[in-house]
Amino acid sequence: MDRVPLALRVAALGGACVLIVGATIYAVGSLLGRVAPLSLAVVVALLLTALISPVAAVLRRIGAPSWLAALGGLLSLLLAIALPLAVVSNRTAAQWPELRRSVGGGLQHLRDLLLNGPLPITQRQLDSAVDGLVKAARKAAPDPVGGATAAAEVVTGILLALVLLFFLLRDGPQIWQWALRAAPEQARHRVDVAARAGWQTIVSYVRGTVLVALVDALGIGTALLLIGVPLALPLTLLTFMAAFIPIVGATVAGAVAVLVALVSNGVTDALLVLGAVLLVQQAEGHLLQPLIMGRALRLHPAVVLMAVTAGTLLGGIAGAVIAVPLTAVTYRVIATFHATAEPVPAGAPPPVSVPERAGGEDEPDRDD
Repeated sequence: MDRVPLALRVAALGGACVLIVGATIYAVGSLLGRVAPLSLAVVVALLLTALISPVAAVLRRIGAPSWLAALGGLLSLLLAIALPLAVVSNRTAAQWPELRRSVGGGLQHLRDLLLNGPLPITQRQLDSAVDGLVKAARKAAPDPVGGATAAAEVVTGILLALVLLFFLLRDGPQIWQWALRAAPEQARHRVDVAARAGWQTIVSYVRGTVLVALVDALGIGTALLLIGVPLALPLTLLTFMAAFIPIVGATVAGAVAVLVALVSNGVTDALLVLGAVLLVQQAEGHLLQPLIMGRALRLHPAVVLMAVTAGTLLGGIAGAVIAVPLTAVTYRVIATFHATAEPVPAGAPPPVSVPERAGGEDEPDRDD
């Protein structure tokens, strides 16, 4: 029987490895998909723990017990979310009548511009396009039962994430030591070092993203206020939240701001808003992201874009938010695990080195 060529064996081994890895990823993805609310709640709780843990640490240093420090961190998070939402809701309600008039006039102006402009658009084509948009919006809207089910899942996931956040803030080190005991004893040190490196990546990513989001929101929000665009505060909050979706989020938030300026204030203000958005995003991409996020992620932009796309397809907006930190943490954990050597036990004899002979091969012993 002829011997199998080396190239064919290498190709077969590589194909088998790809199939095994693909099957493993599919199995893990299917398992996580069946418990999606639980998986998402755990990831969100970990991300929030990385953000809020300094508050709990400060409370512990001033003498607060662990449960009170965890509760203080949780309440500070809820307060940081509730206050901006309350301010935005009040301002939106106050500006709503004026916004309706501005949007109505802006849409009419846009319609006249399309019909009387250089583009060959007829009234019939415009009406057909509007009808198509209305039908698409109605089709995309969920049915009442599906909407209620989705709302219940969201509320359940939020409550579960908050409960997990409290326990992680209170007993985080103890929980990790308990989980670490499940690893084989000979690999426990490497697992611990790799997991701590992954946790540091989460901390750097979350805090860096918050800082970048604040700069984006302040820059674009200031421009909206100076230009006089209605709903400047809600658009500022949208910009802050969208910054947690790398690459895609800032583009979508900027497009929404330009669209609001177009239908409410006209083409000139829309172009001014577009210029401000591009200026802020260029400063973020070329200055803030490399300085703040470069060391935390260590991922190529193409990898980030693929991770965001995959996360969106698998988990919607929530998947897009958690895709990049999960990818960065996975890469960091694997790299650190392989780069970490096991410690030599105390009292173990040093390794014995056998010198090679001059001829490069061992010679048989000779009897004297």
